[in-house]
Amino acid sequence: MSAAQARSAELEEQILKDPGQFRVLTGDRPTGRLHLGHYFGTLHNRVRLQDLGVEMLVIIPDYQVLTDRDVADNLTWHVEELVLDYLAIGVDPARSTIFTHSAVPALNQLMLPFLSLVSVSELNRNPTVKDEITHSRQSAVSGLMLTYPVHQAADILFCKANLVPVGQDQLPHLELTRTIARRFNDRYGNGTPVFPRPDALLSSAPLLLGTDGTKMSKSRGNAIALAADADETARLLKGAKTDGERHITYDPAARPEVSSLILLAALCQGRTPHQVADEIGSAGAAALKKTATEAVNEYLAPIRARRAEYAQDRGYLRRTLREGNERARATADTTLAEVRAAMNSQY
Repeated sequence: MSAAQARSAELEEQILKDPGQFRVLTGDRPTGRLHLGHYFGTLHNRVRLQDLGVEMLVIIPDYQVLTDRDVADNLTWHVEELVLDYLAIGVDPARSTIFTHSAVPALNQLMLPFLSLVSVSELNRNPTVKDEITHSRQSAVSGLMLTYPVHQAADILFCKANLVPVGQDQLPHLELTRTIARRFNDRYGNGTPVFPRPDALLSSAPLLLGTDGTKMSKSRGNAIALAADADETARLLKGAKTDGERHITYDPAARPEVSSLILLAALCQGRTPHQVADEIGSAGAAALKKTATEAVNEYLAPIRARRAEYAQDRGYLRRTLREGNERARATADTTLAEVRAAMNSQY
């Protein structure tokens, strides 16, 4: 981890000096609306990188919904909801490519040669896959789950992304992508690398807990969606778990639920958690929840307004995807042609 953190710090310096040298691949599975944990964890940083001048590709991996589900329910609606969230937070389709996995056939054709470069034992050892299998919704784990890291490698390498923002738990996936890139280059590159070995840009985002004190998650019903209105936000935060101590202090280890609410308010207000806690003092949990609610609703108001405006034109959402899909397909076709040439399989 220390090496990954040090490398991320170097990368941040390079981004500020020359953002144009980087191409980022990132995205979210279309399984539900994005929430505040997503926003402060990854979405805010995507917009920051885009605005700095980094080339951004945002994939909506619709096929990957099936890794831990028997069917992909309401897929079109979920995809369009993601696009709405992206546009509302400031992802600009003129500067960032938003596309769906299923719309890029050449991307999936990269899976076969990539699968030949990894062993079954390597896939079985992946700690992220092990965790996802443990929490799978399926009665029996499908082959897609086992090959999930290779799927992600194809997502990253088809566009030759050289930078992937990840959390610590995703480092094993990215390391396998780097391994696949190295092995393909060694086996087929003939001295000229076909793929870059992408770097991890580790997220320094703080952890926000859900309203029940556990990990904020779409599936647990404990998250505040970006699309939630002010009343729903107030209701959810009013029911958020705290503790019995009246004096409010920021202590993530000893008081995780209280500290998460403090942190949420601080992030929305652009202050430090200790400043928020000191201001509330002995006013208690009710005052903390009131502060957090007002901070969240004020912060999200312009995002929600933009989202409502975009939602009035579903045709624009579909055009955004269609144009992004076209750009992604062109990139993938070029890469697949290079792969076929390297493998001497052009007929």
